Amino acid sequence: MSPAIYAAGALCWRVVDDRIVVLVVHRTKYGDVTIPKGKVDPGETLPETAVREIAEETGLRIALGVPLGISTYPLSSGRDKIVHYWAAEVSDKAIERSTFVPNAEIAAIEWVTLKKARGYLTYERDVEILDGFEALVRQGITSTFALIALRHGKAVPRDLWEGSDASRPLTERGVKQAASDVGTIRAWNPKRILTSDAVRCVTTVAPLAAATGIKPRREAGISQDAYEEGRGEVRAIVGKRIRSRKTAVLCSHGPVLPEILREIALATGTMPGGYLNDAAGLETGGFSVVHLSATNPASGIVSIETYAPVAG
Repeated sequence: MSPAIYAAGALCWRVVDDRIVVLVVHRTKYGDVTIPKGKVDPGETLPETAVREIAEETGLRIALGVPLGISTYPLSSGRDKIVHYWAAEVSDKAIERSTFVPNAEIAAIEWVTLKKARGYLTYERDVEILDGFEALVRQGITSTFALIALRHGKAVPRDLWEGSDASRPLTERGVKQAASDVGTIRAWNPKRILTSDAVRCVTTVAPLAAATGIKPRREAGISQDAYEEGRGEVRAIVGKRIRSRKTAVLCSHGPVLPEILREIALATGTMPGGYLNDAAGLETGGFSVVHLSATNPASGIVSIETYAPVAG
């Protein structure tokens, strides 16, 4: 059987005159109305594809929000197409900076109400993605932000390092893992980077800091030393990030990550469960994106996505 074709897109939305409207595209070649999406380029991750395709098809620069679902359908070639979708709130600034002009692929873009979109979209599979978004809207979950729990890249083992544990550097593999995370994490447009003060964590976020221009804040309270010595400050640090309602990266250590995920759940009134351990059980260089509502704090954790580093 031929391998499936992977693609990604986003249901872009904004508020106009106190009503939520979503973006649909009129495709030139197919004469249909659909949600913008496109195929994964070699070396891309699905979140990277979604952001790039929205920019190419609509001229809009977006940050991803919560995942909305996956559509799978057969193509005429006999191969399956698997499309991952996210919600994406579009800012006024992004609208002002849109570079869209009609082209050979997209004849027009149009902002429509949820009701109009339901009868407008050509494919039932797109309506199912719209359904997922509308379910969130009914719960009062529109604007969201994410806390991205990142485990540092592969470090030199303790038994091969003569200095302090906190001074252990990344291996060559760890350096590659850190660099490979950048494109995917940037899809959520983080506004803050917090890191354990251990060398292996500070080095892990360095490529992301360089790419975003964000100066990382070193937090000894999420270090492994603080955790093992009983002087960690995970609750205070997580609580501050949730109150700020801005997407942030928290780079820490394997033993500390379960506590970070647990504190996110407790701070948002979310029932703990095995899913938190799954999200915290990251390989080196891996990260979990914990989505939270900025408009309805009582909704707790909306969803969690977990990613391995591209360079394993």
